[in-house]
Amino acid sequence: MIWFRRKDAAGLDAPRAAGGRVARDRDVSNNEVFGRWTEGIARGMGTPWFLLLLSAFCLAWLVWNTVAPEAWRFDSAALGFTALTLILSLQASYAAPMILLAQNRQDDRDRVQIEQDRQRAERNLADTEFLAREVVALRLAIKDLPDRDFVRTELRALLAELAAEEESDDDATGDAGRADAR
Repeated sequence: MIWFRRKDAAGLDAPRAAGGRVARDRDVSNNEVFGRWTEGIARGMGTPWFLLLLSAFCLAWLVWNTVAPEAWRFDSAALGFTALTLILSLQASYAAPMILLAQNRQDDRDRVQIEQDRQRAERNLADTEFLAREVVALRLAIKDLPDRDFVRTELRALLAELAAEEESDDDATGDAGRADAR
């Protein structure tokens, strides 16, 4: 006899609903929201405005509990303003972990940024080395190319050869023409 059975439980042979996966994703997003919230608080605690407002709050507390009529006071100066001390201790006990959480999250972001910078630097180095090899290859290829003076001397030599062939052709045709005329 089954004493307890969930409504959505179909048995061991049936696959579970996708709720477990969604719940984990929701937890991750809730952690992210909480992390952003704590970073905002930690960022706010590091401002001059927070220090001014906290100082004004403490000053108002002390003045009220010192100057106000005895019936209106809620924290005794004779006991060292115990309630104010407890409130400030509570604030400090929550502030320290929030600041540490914000620092840990910032460290994680910095670690990711450093890794991305390292990968980018490696790619830049590889690209620079590739370009340096290409420049060297181009220099070697240009070194093997003929310069202007070489091309001019070759062209002059070819023109001289053509002129010599033309003269020999003219002489050959001229001699053949004379032979035909006889």
